[in-house]
Amino acid sequence: MNQTDSQLSKALATLAADLGAAGRFGPVTLGDSRLECAALGASSPASYRVELDQGRVFVSLVTPDRWLSQSIEQDLMNTGDRIEELLDEELAELDHVGQPPVVEHFRSDDKLYTFRSPLTLSPQSLGDPGALAIVRRYLLAYEACFRVLGDMEGDDQ
Repeated sequence: MNQTDSQLSKALATLAADLGAAGRFGPVTLGDSRLECAALGASSPASYRVELDQGRVFVSLVTPDRWLSQSIEQDLMNTGDRIEELLDEELAELDHVGQPPVVEHFRSDDKLYTFRSPLTLSPQSLGDPGALAIVRRYLLAYEACFRVLGDMEGDDQ
């Protein structure tokens, strides 16, 4: 394991312990260059992730369920809201100051419907508490933003 991988693993372990105690996610697991937090109450399996992809740090919501992804898209179409604006509002609630978020939406090679945002952090910076705080804010903002969209609150209905 190189130094960057070691720093990333340590940072994700710190974040996992913090998020597990936050009570806003289901089980929190660590994998190779990935932190995964199960979405609570979703009508279908879904999870929030922090992961490294091609040297960049991303925060995402993923689900294998096409219908769940489409229900989120449908809500956005019906309201006319842009996901970037909703996410930016949630980040502002968490006192995040920075550039407006970018959200990509696609079906990944491993057949997961994915909403994700690239962060302007290098993997090496995640050892810094300030950078880790940014990642934490993005994860919490993702959860708050997506929780109310589509069938993400399926168990509560």
